Amino acid sequence: MNDISAVRDSWWLASLGNTLIWARLRLRPAGTAEVLDSDGNTLSYDSEDTARSQLFDAEFVEFNGLDEEDALLRGFSLHELQPPQADDDDALKGRMVQSLGRRA
Repeated sequence: MNDISAVRDSWWLASLGNTLIWARLRLRPAGTAEVLDSDGNTLSYDSEDTARSQLFDAEFVEFNGLDEEDALLRGFSLHELQPPQADDDDALKGRMVQSLGRRA
């Protein structure tokens, strides 16, 4: 049995030089979606497909969809990186842009 009150998150990233920019896609129980962007804004969408389309248009890729070769082309190793974590969205704001320092 599915819990219709469950919220599902997926992490997305874009790279710009030695900088990774994170976004969190959150699927809401009603079928709507929201994206927490790197500026700390929460953008609402009517569906998961619309939110995904907007992320793709902004050149984001889903973190869980990357393999090691794709990651290395973007300048990092999957073994050295994980999505930002914090107790709440306010604390995440400062972690949504990450400098790689050097290329992998």
